[in-house]
Amino acid sequence: MASISSSSSRAPSSLWDARYALAGLSAVFLFEMVDNSVLTVALPTIARDLGSSATSMQWVSSAYSLTFGGLMLVFGVLADRVGRRRTMLVGLTLLAAASVATVAVSSIGELIAVRAAMGVAAAMTTPGAMALAFRLFTVEGLRIRALTVISTAGLIGLAVGPTAGGLVLLIAPWQVLLLATAPIAVLAFLGIRAGIPEDRPEELHRTHSLDVRLIAQPLVASGLALKAAAALATAGLSFLVTLQLQLVWGWSPALAAAGTVPQVAVLLATGRVVAPLVQRLGPTRAAEAGAAAVVAGLVVFSALARFGYPFVLIALALVAAGMRVVGTVAGHNVLAGLPENRTSVGAALVDTAGELATAVGVGIAGTVLAAIAGGAVDAVTSTRGGASSTQAATEVAGAVIACLAALLVVAGFVCAQRTAPSRHRCARRRRRPTEPDSDDDVTSSPTSVSDRSSRRDRNAFAGRRAWPCRVRPATRSNDA
Repeated sequence: MASISSSSSRAPSSLWDARYALAGLSAVFLFEMVDNSVLTVALPTIARDLGSSATSMQWVSSAYSLTFGGLMLVFGVLADRVGRRRTMLVGLTLLAAASVATVAVSSIGELIAVRAAMGVAAAMTTPGAMALAFRLFTVEGLRIRALTVISTAGLIGLAVGPTAGGLVLLIAPWQVLLLATAPIAVLAFLGIRAGIPEDRPEELHRTHSLDVRLIAQPLVASGLALKAAAALATAGLSFLVTLQLQLVWGWSPALAAAGTVPQVAVLLATGRVVAPLVQRLGPTRAAEAGAAAVVAGLVVFSALARFGYPFVLIALALVAAGMRVVGTVAGHNVLAGLPENRTSVGAALVDTAGELATAVGVGIAGTVLAAIAGGAVDAVTSTRGGASSTQAATEVAGAVIACLAALLVVAGFVCAQRTAPSRHRCARRRRRPTEPDSDDDVTSSPTSVSDRSSRRDRNAFAGRRAWPCRVRPATRSNDA
């Protein structure tokens, strides 16, 4: 197809060649992680400054989450139709404008409106960052490394955001924290404008709605299930660890925050492991291993956390390492299972699955806690019985979430099996003398480009692997 051949001719051959684009896309992920973390730190200060109630402060966070989660798929479809780069640049412009508008905020209603606008901007930019990073390269290894780079930038923001936000509040008003989003948006705008070419008409998808059949494709369904499993377990564990450290063991908020630092350290340290793991196991098996590690961490917490912090530390490390792999590879698998002109929708599906699973994880933990501990939670620091009931609630909630996450992992594994081509089909393809064996052969064989490209499109839409299947050499028997 023309779209694939033209994309291949424009694709950078290394991460350095795409440095401006990667800098811009990394800034988008940095905004996503920093924004929520610094706002959480500033909420008490904002409440005192604007004289708002607890319900109003909840809407400050919810206005962003609702618009962000509710509009991701809408803007994913729009981006595939009018242009991914164009949608991204418009979203970044809106983000910078909304951030600057924070300076003029004088009431809680105005702040909620600003946060809603920032949520719209995030829905236009965040899914597009993954889609553009995927489409930027044509080599699978470079795609994995690029997704790892931009996700690492977000994790760095997650690590330093709360601490930096607390220090800023000591010397500056809270508006400075939200205003800091503006230079990040400008950096992202410049990097994407300089480093990513405009979408060509043949690379766009002209339909106005989401084709639900895309979600049923095996590779797509597998990636979404594994992403949801990891997000469900991670959100549930984060909520439960907070209860364990502060309410059951009586740790101060500062000490509890320090207790979760190893998780961030593991997230950053395992970034260099993702690409070698994918090369060794393949994208699907790597995502399954990562999701299984996340579930194992939750199981460790549920069964052994009562015996001391070392077991909480093991649980945090397992979940962090597994999420690091799933966060990169599952998204890659979803995009690889879709046609070339539907990558923005695929990225939006990945983010939506993560957001919904996160909400479910926290909701399950809170519901179980209320059912078992009840009113004891308010008095847990002074009542031994309250601490015991909260301990029991965290264990039950952890077990429930672990079971649901495990079911999602199994579902992802089953879907992935449908994507593997049979041994006989691979053997037949291998015996074709006129068919190239790799993507490199495609570029060197002009007569096979269109046939190979059209076959890749059909395979992608059918949920099969877009890369050539690998056949293990047959072993010779002893009788031969």
